[in-house]
Amino acid sequence: MEDMESLGRGWRGTEAGWIEAAYQLLIEGGVEAVKILPLARRLRLSRTSFYWHFTDRESLLAALVKRWQEKNTGNLVLQTEIAAATINEAVLNLFDCWVTPELFDAALDVAMRNWARTDSDLGRAFEAADNTRLAAIRAMFQRHGYGAEEADIRANTVYLTQVGYLALGTAETLETRLQRIPTYLLTFTGRPGSAAELETFNARHRARIES
Repeated sequence: MEDMESLGRGWRGTEAGWIEAAYQLLIEGGVEAVKILPLARRLRLSRTSFYWHFTDRESLLAALVKRWQEKNTGNLVLQTEIAAATINEAVLNLFDCWVTPELFDAALDVAMRNWARTDSDLGRAFEAADNTRLAAIRAMFQRHGYGAEEADIRANTVYLTQVGYLALGTAETLETRLQRIPTYLLTFTGRPGSAAELETFNARHRARIES
């Protein structure tokens, strides 16, 4: 991630720089911390520079919502749609979101859900996001032969487990999560993962443990 000085380069900074600084304040202190003057100070820019990129604070907050929708909900849906030979392979594609911050930003999802509790418009947007994510996971199970009711229950089990991880702030190393994957697969799909499926998944993430 670029540092704030580079993101604030130039006497007006960049739109991406303002959004990144706003993101960091949101993660650190919630939406109430996302204010123009603290952002300008963090970027070492004048307060008036903000208005070259955004009409007001609300337009900046809208940019944060868009970032969250595209990265978290957008990527989650895409992961469920990747071609997979088996349901376990499909679920492992989804699991990539839970262990890859570049695909799914857990801290951002927590911050947005907290913000949604005090903002009715965002609350509706988050409800829509949850529904979209669940529908994608449900459809994934149905493509692999599960009936509608069973697909719905399994989709909820998969998704609400991860929501629980985030809500409780569960700290778990990547190595621990990978060790638990076989049991999670059996729990979520009712079918044991094959050695090849598990090895392929682990290979995608092993380098991050070893680095």
